[in-house]
Amino acid sequence: MKKVILSTLIITLLLSGCGSSKNGELTGVQGRKKFFEPEPMEMAFIPAGNFMMGPSDQDALFAMNSLSKSVTVDAFWMDQTEITNNKYRQFVYWVRDSILRTKLGEASIPDRQYFAVDADGNAIEPHVLNWDEKIDPDEETTKGVMEEMLYPAEERFNGRKQVDVRKLNYSYFKVDYQQASKARYVQDYKNGTGKYEGKVANLDGTRTDVKDRSSFIMHYVLNIYPDTLCWIRDFTYSFNDPQASLYFWHPSFDDYPVVGVSWSQATAFSHWRTDFMNSALRQNGIADVQDYRLPLETEWEYAARGGLDLSMYPWGGPYTRNYKGCFLANFKPLRGNYIDDGNVYAGKVGSYEPNEYGLYDMSGNVAEWTCCAYQPSAYIFQHDLMPNYEYNALPQDPPVMKRKVIRGGSWKDISYFLQTSTRDYEYQDSTKSYVGFRNVRSYIGAEL
Repeated sequence: MKKVILSTLIITLLLSGCGSSKNGELTGVQGRKKFFEPEPMEMAFIPAGNFMMGPSDQDALFAMNSLSKSVTVDAFWMDQTEITNNKYRQFVYWVRDSILRTKLGEASIPDRQYFAVDADGNAIEPHVLNWDEKIDPDEETTKGVMEEMLYPAEERFNGRKQVDVRKLNYSYFKVDYQQASKARYVQDYKNGTGKYEGKVANLDGTRTDVKDRSSFIMHYVLNIYPDTLCWIRDFTYSFNDPQASLYFWHPSFDDYPVVGVSWSQATAFSHWRTDFMNSALRQNGIADVQDYRLPLETEWEYAARGGLDLSMYPWGGPYTRNYKGCFLANFKPLRGNYIDDGNVYAGKVGSYEPNEYGLYDMSGNVAEWTCCAYQPSAYIFQHDLMPNYEYNALPQDPPVMKRKVIRGGSWKDISYFLQTSTRDYEYQDSTKSYVGFRNVRSYIGAEL
């Protein structure tokens, strides 16, 4: 099989590698389809531009963690709303089903092909799941495998059989480009060989010599089920048990923003979403799109302003009410009158008017993770072109290194945290009932 693949690759290179021009002129590689980026569903296009990042009002908390700075941002797509419970549940169900199919494939059930095969009928290595194979719940081996996915008998409440969420672990690989850029490949021009110089920090905290490209491929295994008990943990002496027991899974909360998701889980969701999209595009002969990811802090602020560079809030004005006296976001108004804006807790996404870019809830409802590490002085040393400061903290790193920037304020915050320029942080391994996220995707092409 490997010989067939290799032969096909060589033929492809011979046919398309150097073009067909016989006059010695550059004609480019022939036979490539022109690419038109597919417009993502329920995402808004944010054009490239320049804006004044930083405070639009006085520093009420004397945080001294931002300053005015002119920066340029490239074009990108952004989710119109925060990721909802129902959309995140699709991720959870996919992980659940992929684990089940992997276990069934390893069980080698007769007449069932849970792993994809090649033209000769041999299982592809490494295994690729065959989602077209139907699962027979009445088959004896299948019953046993499905039982393994459930809570053990002693942990079941009222005898109910439920999936053990502790087993919902998502495994994925990611290239650490930051570390790869620091390594140096030394070319031996005499022998036509070369080697890497440098060290790489592994996920277990050890540092090893760079061997080859595989040294930069990081393998993550992460439990992805939301922390439903964050509703109780976040508020001492407060009765939030109904939210803890219903908020994520009940259909009445399908269109509410998912919470209880850590920065690491949001990052894993972004990776899965990328693979989910690109797998579908490849089946239709379409080239891959850019990765879905958490937004840069700069991208988030630029998008939140909606083209109104000096506005305090996404809606443009300096006030939190409209001309009818109605509040324009879900937050903690007045002296703690939570219900005065129409919601006690987080509300359904898109309940308030969007900003000029068509983005909903960029202020209030739930605060949102960004990809950036929190550093109070980051604005001083960051570049003015696509500013970014990242640090991928390891489990053994001190807490101060695990701080990630959150933006937008939430249903439990006062209006100061709703301002487009206000910075705050949470720890990457923490889960909160007031922090969610939305994805962005860099635009492929030049759009002015």
